[in-house]
This record gives sequence, C-alpha cells and structure tokens, in this order.
Amino acid sequence: MSDVKTRISDIVKANDVVLFMKGTPLFPQCGFSSRAVAILDHCGVAYDSVDVLQDMDIRQGIKSYSDWPTIPQLYVKGEFVGGSDIMMEMFEAGELQEMMTEKQVAKAES
Repeated sequence: MSDVKTRISDIVKANDVVLFMKGTPLFPQCGFSSRAVAILDHCGVAYDSVDVLQDMDIRQGIKSYSDWPTIPQLYVKGEFVGGSDIMMEMFEAGELQEMMTEKQVAKAES
C-alpha cells in the first residue's frame, strides 16, 4: 500500500488542482464525477484528472490516503477539499472560487 500512497502523493504534489474521478472530464462515468467536472469547468481553472477506474490500486488507495470513502475527490495545492457534494456547497457559496484565487491556481486555457 505504501507504493500506492507514494504514487498518489506524487500526483497530488505535481498538480495544483487534481480530481480523482470515475472516467475522464470528457467522459465521466458517474453523476458525481460529472458534477465535479462541471464545477471545475465553471470555475475556469486548469486541472488534471486521474481515472480511478483504470487503476484499482489507486481507486482503493485514494480512499485511505484522504480518509474519505467516496470518489470523486478534489485536491487543490496538495490539500484535500472533498467530494462533489462539498465542491457544490463551496461553489454555490463562492468559497471554491475564492480558494482558487487565494491559492493562485492557473486559469484554464480557452
């Protein structure tokens, strides 16, 4: 498991914003992942994604890494933010956009 934790840690550290999700941003494989992608796209930030369906070790490992039982999971500048429900609450309150600005997250290229 430590190898998986190292891989996850490297991914989280290498990207300002990373979404561990089911599927890809173009083809999300669950409604929660789809909503998470829509929220990030609405925020207009650059982000990377990891399709947990392609790697069972990552799929299980991310849950213990964050101590969070569900996917998707959002990390911003190495910090675990939450899943799609928390993302939605933060987005609706303007907190997610504020976090992206405060942490100087790069804007998505149009």
